[in-house]
This record gives sequence, structure tokens and C-alpha cells, in this order.
Amino acid sequence: MSSFEIQNLFNVQGKVVLVTGGSRGIGKMVYISSRSAEDCKVTADELTVLGPGICIPIPADLQKYEEVERLAGELASREKELHVLVNNAGAAWGATLDDFPDAAFTKVLTLNLQRVFTLTQKVLPLLRAAARKTKQGEMYTDPARIINIGSVEGLDVPAHETYSYSASKAALHHLSRHLASKLGSEGIISNTIACGLFPSKMTAYTIKNAGDAIVAGIPLQRTGKPEDVAGTALYLASPAASWVTGATITLDGGFLVSGKM
Repeated sequence: MSSFEIQNLFNVQGKVVLVTGGSRGIGKMVYISSRSAEDCKVTADELTVLGPGICIPIPADLQKYEEVERLAGELASREKELHVLVNNAGAAWGATLDDFPDAAFTKVLTLNLQRVFTLTQKVLPLLRAAARKTKQGEMYTDPARIINIGSVEGLDVPAHETYSYSASKAALHHLSRHLASKLGSEGIISNTIACGLFPSKMTAYTIKNAGDAIVAGIPLQRTGKPEDVAGTALYLASPAASWVTGATITLDGGFLVSGKM
């Protein structure tokens, strides 16, 4: 391999990326979409200043099917191709087994699972267009990417009562593998990042009430940093991962292997 090829292994320059749930938390790391138009714009302005490239906000409430259609349509009106889709938008809910609300279960599964499928379905023409540009014979030299943000709670049974969240993430991991199987021949790869504890609005309550105990059970003795998930996502989006599909990368500082879930 030449030095030029090595230098370009992790190069994502020129790619069009859509990140859902991108105004805060793990997704705040390009086109971004979140339910809050204000948060979306603030984050887009921040990321554009940091550069390189431009971050464009397209706010949408992904709980609603028609909003998914609108988001996909607006993106298609601006771009002919989508190189990377990051499905990051999500919700969580905690309640006892006896008291867990039916509506809460539906809300979490809709956003964390069903809408991942819906949005992926709606932007497939753009992903396929990006893949076709790299086709040489029967080979796609730089496939289009689907990156799904999962959770270690979908890999093992959590101690706390987040029934819908853990179930939705386990299902998301399997959906990602199913998409990988179906779409690989079209030059689209699908992978999952199963995240451990990262500071965010969603995890604020957990960190406040049990953060020290959780960190004590993490071999690397800390919570995740933005650089951790950004670096993993960049790898999956780059030429270095062009032969990786159907994978679930655990990003948890060793929490699962510590046996203290």
C-alpha cells in the first residue's frame, strides 16, 4: 500500500452525511436533524465554525411518519447522493415492571427502531446513488454507509428497569445486520456502534444517581468522550471500513467484559 493510500484510509472529505438526533448528546459530533429547530440551528452553526465543511440543520420530529417523509424529501431536494446515514435519534424510559406505561413502550420502540427503518427506507435512493458512483465492474470501492447508534443495553440485561429501551436497541442491532445482508450487493453497508455510558441529556439522571458506581465497574474508569464515538463513526464512514458490514462495535470502555452489568 502506498503512502497516499494510507493517508486516505480515514478520509471522509466531500461526503454528504445525515445525522439524526444530531443537536445534542452522542449525535453532536453535515446535515443534522432533531426535533428542536432551535437546538438544531445552534449546533449546526457551532459545527460550521469548527469546519471543515458546512453543517446544515433540517429539524424534524421523527416520531411522526410524515416528518420522516419531509426530512427525506428536503434532503433529496438539496443533494443527489447521501454517502453516510447516522441513525442516532433515540429515547429512553424507566419505570417498574408493574407500572411501565404502554404509551411509553410504544414511543421508545417507534423512535429507536421503527423510525430507523422508515428513514433508511426513505433515503435509500440517495444511498444507492452514492454507491453507484464508486462501482467498478461488480465491486463498490467505497460503499454508502448506514451507521446505527445502539447500546450495550441491547447486548446484555441491564440492572435498571428500561424495558423498552433495551429491547429496542437489541432489535436495532439485529435490524442493522438484516440491512447489511440485504443491501451489501447494492454497495451499501450497515453497522452498529453499541455505546456504553456517555454523558448526555438522556443519561443525566443515571449519571447523577449512579454514575460513580457505574464508572467503578468500567475497566477504563471513565465515561465515554465525544472523541470516542466520533472516532468510531469516522472509521465506519471511511475507506478503512469499506469491507465491514453487519458488525456491532462495542464502545463501552470494557464495561460488558467486566461482568458488572
